[in-house]
Amino acid sequence: MAATATIKLLHVPTSPAWVHQALANLDVILLDHAQCERKAAGVAMALINRYPSDGELVKSLTAIAQEELAHFAQVNQWLERRGVPVGPLPPPPYGAKLRQQVRPEEPHRQLDLLLVSALIEARSHERLGLLAEHCPDPELAQFYHSLMASEARHYGAYWVLATGRFPRPTVAARLETLAVAESTILVDLHPQPRIHS
Repeated sequence: MAATATIKLLHVPTSPAWVHQALANLDVILLDHAQCERKAAGVAMALINRYPSDGELVKSLTAIAQEELAHFAQVNQWLERRGVPVGPLPPPPYGAKLRQQVRPEEPHRQLDLLLVSALIEARSHERLGLLAEHCPDPELAQFYHSLMASEARHYGAYWVLATGRFPRPTVAARLETLAVAESTILVDLHPQPRIHS
């Protein structure tokens, strides 16, 4: 799991228990992955809708939303290829608990939304890398590997947007708080296999 060392945003790396759970339930992980890509596109669009006068943010997040939707289509192709019926899955508590950390008042809300998004993308990057490394299906492993660079760009884009709008010490301090919360949420492995379980 050496790949996790380069992901500076994350407070604690993913546990081996998650890797074992995911590999034993690859079809469910793929189905959840599709939902994650769709939700990620929605998060980018929600930020655009909330801050439409911020031209740099709109441009950056439009590109992310488009890429997330392209990944959604690619994951759906894998589901079809593997004969997995597409349908909703109950989400793990990860996203809802992270959203609880977002402060309601501006400008703190914007900072927190950007950093929570960065953390989610960073965790996705890490976990897709673990799947790429350990997946027994070479073609599926290669697919996961092909998505890693995009996830890294996405969490980098959210970080750049945050540091372009707030003093870097403020961003770093808040990121530390949110990263601890993010890792705490993942301490207990969710019983149902998910990308963010």
